Amino acid sequence: MGFSTSLQGQSSHEALLARQDAEIKLLETMRRCLTIKVKSDREYASTISSLTMQGKKIERNEDLVGSLIAQSWRDIMDSIDQTAKLIKQQADSIEAIVVEHIMTLYSERRRARKVYQEEQTWLNNQFQQLTEDVARKKLEYQKNLEMYKLMRSRFEEHYVKSGRVGRKLDEVREKYQKACRKLHLTHNEYVLLLGAVTECEHDLRTCYLPSLLHRQQAIHQEFITSWKTILQDIVKYSDFTTDKFQEIHRRMQKAVDSVKPVEEYRDFIGKHRTRPASPIRFVFDENLVDDTSGKLLPNKLTVDNLTIDWLRNRLTELETSLKATQQSRQNPPYPSENNSDSKISILDYSREREELRLRCQEKRLQRQVDVIRAALNELGCEELPLGYDLSMESSFADSPSISKTFRGISHLTSQKGNGSGDLMEEEWFHGVLPREEVVRLLVTEGDFLVRETTRNDECQIVLSVCWDGHKHFIVQTTPEGHYRFEGPTFPSIQELIRHQWLSGLPVTSRSGAILKTPILRERWELNNDDVILLEKIGRGNFGDVYKAQLKTCKTEVAVKTCKVTLPDEQKRKFLQEGRILKQYDHPNIVKLIGICVQKQPIMIVMELVPGGSLLTYLRKNANTITQQEQLRMCKDAAAGMRYLESKYCIHRDLAARNCLVGYESIVKISDFGMSREEEEYIVSDGMKQIPIKWTAPEALNFGKYTSLCDVWSYGILMWEIFSKGGNPYSGMSNSQAREKIDAGYRMPAPENTPDEIYRLMLRCWEYEPEKRPHFDQIYTVVETLSQAYL
Repeated sequence: MGFSTSLQGQSSHEALLARQDAEIKLLETMRRCLTIKVKSDREYASTISSLTMQGKKIERNEDLVGSLIAQSWRDIMDSIDQTAKLIKQQADSIEAIVVEHIMTLYSERRRARKVYQEEQTWLNNQFQQLTEDVARKKLEYQKNLEMYKLMRSRFEEHYVKSGRVGRKLDEVREKYQKACRKLHLTHNEYVLLLGAVTECEHDLRTCYLPSLLHRQQAIHQEFITSWKTILQDIVKYSDFTTDKFQEIHRRMQKAVDSVKPVEEYRDFIGKHRTRPASPIRFVFDENLVDDTSGKLLPNKLTVDNLTIDWLRNRLTELETSLKATQQSRQNPPYPSENNSDSKISILDYSREREELRLRCQEKRLQRQVDVIRAALNELGCEELPLGYDLSMESSFADSPSISKTFRGISHLTSQKGNGSGDLMEEEWFHGVLPREEVVRLLVTEGDFLVRETTRNDECQIVLSVCWDGHKHFIVQTTPEGHYRFEGPTFPSIQELIRHQWLSGLPVTSRSGAILKTPILRERWELNNDDVILLEKIGRGNFGDVYKAQLKTCKTEVAVKTCKVTLPDEQKRKFLQEGRILKQYDHPNIVKLIGICVQKQPIMIVMELVPGGSLLTYLRKNANTITQQEQLRMCKDAAAGMRYLESKYCIHRDLAARNCLVGYESIVKISDFGMSREEEEYIVSDGMKQIPIKWTAPEALNFGKYTSLCDVWSYGILMWEIFSKGGNPYSGMSNSQAREKIDAGYRMPAPENTPDEIYRLMLRCWEYEPEKRPHFDQIYTVVETLSQAYL
């Protein structure tokens, strides 16, 4: 719990400034009081010295020679005089050391507050600037949209009235086309700006703001260290030798010893704590494209004759700027020597601000470059047919009075069908495999395959080639029902592909792409017709789950289906589970048999695990499950997770509901839809699907996943097993559970849980990830306990 994660809200910032003001006033009060103390101690010492001088002037001294009483008195006076001198020395030390130190600390504290307030103001201005940039571009969009509507209305009016081509109609058409072009360009600028400011806002919120607060905490704790030294000096120079003063000194020392800089702000943070700063969401206003006949789409660049040249030029400009920015980051304009003055370096934000600016600029440029590249690549056959103006065709598609005229002008080639014929028999035909999966398969220059896709509700055959990146060519259909790219036509797609492959000619002159190596279907790509669906047994995130049978060997299997209506991005996520599972072979990991992508629906075929989900099994058999069986379940899950950890696979959704129970009650890890094959994974697409009560704090707070996050989830899984299917954090909402966990709360052990198991749960729930055990250690502990309870 610290400044960077707990004090990001505006109310926290205001409270922090108020705390700084109060500390500055406290320093001023201390300085004033100590100055008065110095003056008083000096006056007191002077009075005591005068008193001792009077006390030593004994009348009739000669009559008291040898008197023990008189000598004792003189010794007492000397001691009192020495005490006065000591008091004066301590007063001088307080003035020269303590008061001076307070004044220095006072100045530094004021400076630190000023720097923090300036940085916070700068940060707020940056967020405001991003918001204003989007608002200005949106206003420009609206103005151009109104002009576009006006010009289109005038053109349609003149066209209907005149009914023929004329000078006046040409002038109106020219103005309309100009307004249309301007609208499309503004649309693209708006899309690019939204993506860019989102990246910049994310860096400001997740990098710069936590860093600013982290430094502030370091500054505050450093000031507390100095402040503690001042208090110790006050105690030191107020230390007297009498029993009464010693008792006062002990009380003062105890009060000083209780000061701990690290804990100084614990209560303050707890009182003023806020959630991490919420992101500023820049959302495309879909009302802007309501009246553009569906041509302009939210958050999608428009690539047509009106914008293609601008996009290509813009891409060149952005790539040049991106390269310059990357070079600036590699060779920063400031020296990198270490600063010996830690206070100055903590308060110096200029270097980090410059680094943030360059990183933010690089991400903005990279995002725009990626968006434009993706839009250009998605164009299909790289070149539009001559005279094909997509924007004009779309604009008039809903205008019956003039659509016929423009169809004649545009020279469009209508496709009669997909010509798939016997494509299923070709090993290089991969059916409806999503584009992202295709890109993964094509790795060497000249690699190619053929697939089927749907564009604008029309089924099309696409040739995908690895060539200077990845290029995708739509098979064109002639009016006679033949197929071609840019060269000769062929009666079947198979003959067209073989011609391109064997001739060594580029698919199009502009792309230069040459077919060299066909990529054949992988062994785990099954034919949809080889799987017979028997009965529905459940429902997943992407579609229904069926019990099925393989036609060739009559083996019963489980089949996950993907809804046909889902977008390609969702289908890619669906197939991700299959891609991960196909490389794993472990008795406690559900086995993949294959995927079916030859036609819709896409399916993942897995071994059938007859016992169903572990959660359902625990609840149905709560009265009969033994402790030995519970330990064996924990051991099975630990074995499977140990295997995944060795493969650098982060499951991200380990829970009883996502484990299956097989023959002889063996537990198998399943549902890899959220898994990632990385040592560390940072979530950047929101947290909507995150199972809050099963997820580690660092993943919830910072989106950072490692295998140690799965260890936290494994602790919850053990709790589910020993509670026989109980609900974690029962009675708490997700947000309540999250807050209590951050505050240190951990669930109590379920009834009859062995002490060793509960200690293991608590180790899995350590707040700091590095303090948690790895699955190799967990498996050893659980295996040992399982044998001990035989």
